[in-house]
Amino acid sequence: MAIAGFGEIAEQLRCSTVLIQAGGRGNGSGVIWSSEGVIVTNAHVVHGSNASVQLWDGREFNATVTARDPRRDLAMLRIGATSLPAAFPADSSQLRPGELAIAIGNPLGFVGALTTGVIHAIGSLRALGSQTWVQADVRLAPGNSGGPLADARGHVIGVNTMVVGRLALAIPSNAVSDFLAAGPRSAWLGVTVHPVRLPRANGHTFGLVLLEVEPDSPAAQASLMAGDILLGADEMPFHSVDDLARAIDGQGLRLLRFEFLRGDYSRVRRVTVRLGVSNDGKDRIAA
Repeated sequence: MAIAGFGEIAEQLRCSTVLIQAGGRGNGSGVIWSSEGVIVTNAHVVHGSNASVQLWDGREFNATVTARDPRRDLAMLRIGATSLPAAFPADSSQLRPGELAIAIGNPLGFVGALTTGVIHAIGSLRALGSQTWVQADVRLAPGNSGGPLADARGHVIGVNTMVVGRLALAIPSNAVSDFLAAGPRSAWLGVTVHPVRLPRANGHTFGLVLLEVEPDSPAAQASLMAGDILLGADEMPFHSVDDLARAIDGQGLRLLRFEFLRGDYSRVRRVTVRLGVSNDGKDRIAA
C-alpha cells in the first residue's frame, strides 16, 4: 500500500532521531522531544550522568542526563542546542490494533535504519507488571532502543524499548509526556531489573534479577551486585516490577530492608539500603 509523502515522513523522523553513545556500552537511539535540546531515550541506554549525542546532520554534543526512571525505562537528556527538528508526539490513547507503525533507530551500526509493521496491541504483559506497552510487529535489533515508534503521519506513538517473542514493545508517548512533566523525586535505588520465575524451594516464585547496579548508588553501597535476585522489601514479597517501585517511592533519607538471593536459591539473604538523593547530589526519577 502506497502512502503519500512517505519519503518525507521517513526523512523527518530520521532528523528527529539521534545516535547515543554512553560509556563504551555500544550505541542506542533517542528522540528529540523539544527543539530546545530535550532528548528522550531508554534508561538502559544511558548510564551515569553523561552521554554523547550525534544528530542526523552529523553534529555531536555532550549530553547531561537530567532524569531517569528505570521502572518505566525512560531517561531525559539535554544538549546545548536550539532550533532542533523535534518530533511530534501523538496521543497514544487513540491507537488501535492494525494501524501502521514505523520504527527508526541505529541498530547494529546502521544509522537511521527504518522498519515498518502494524500495531498488534496496546496494553500490559503479565510478566512485565501493569505497565502499558505499544506492541508492534516491527523488527528491532540492538541499537534501536530509545528510538521512535511512529504512526503513518510520522507522529511519535512510543519509544522503542525491547523485543518480547516476535513483538517490539514501546513505551507509549503519553507515558513519556507524563515522565517529562513529573519532575524529579528522591526515590533512587540505582538498579536495572528483570522479572524472573523461581523454584518454590524457598517459598518464593517471583523475583527481580539485578541486570546492573550503578556505581556509588544506594544499591551498590549496600553491596548488592548484578545477578542478585530481589524477593521483597520490608517483609512484603514482590509480584511485579511495580512492587519494587512502590517500595522505594518516597521522599527524604530512609532505610529499606530487602530480601534477596545470591547463588544459592535455598538461602534467603537480607540487606538494608539507605535511600535518598542520588550520588551527584541531585534528585532523580529512578527505580
